[in-house]
Amino acid sequence: QVQLVESGGGLVQAGGSLRLSCVASGGTVSSYAMAWFRQPPGKEREFVAAISRSVGRTYYAGSVKGRFTISRDNAKNTVYLQANSLKPEDTAVYYCAAASVGSRVPTSNGDYHDWGQGTQVTVSS
Repeated sequence: QVQLVESGGGLVQAGGSLRLSCVASGGTVSSYAMAWFRQPPGKEREFVAAISRSVGRTYYAGSVKGRFTISRDNAKNTVYLQANSLKPEDTAVYYCAAASVGSRVPTSNGDYHDWGQGTQVTVSS
């Protein structure tokens, strides 16, 4: 079991940027598929971005592709989500998650077994 702690959320104006961080302990991020999900107010949790174990292949939800970038720093055992050109509809609690899979890049909640506590991102118009 890997422990995950997110940070970097906050209040930002539309068009602005944030970088979310997810620090892992009890496991190495390069050994897992790592992902960011988000839960907007009153809605279900949804997939945002993921990075595969080892080679670091990435995959994005259509709503964030071209605006968000997921990356991994193995030396810091940290996964990042760089969120640019933020929109009010990006407002949500953002969660980091880890999955023990092969080379797949899972996009479903159920594929991930360890989750962080979440960090709030609020985008004002």
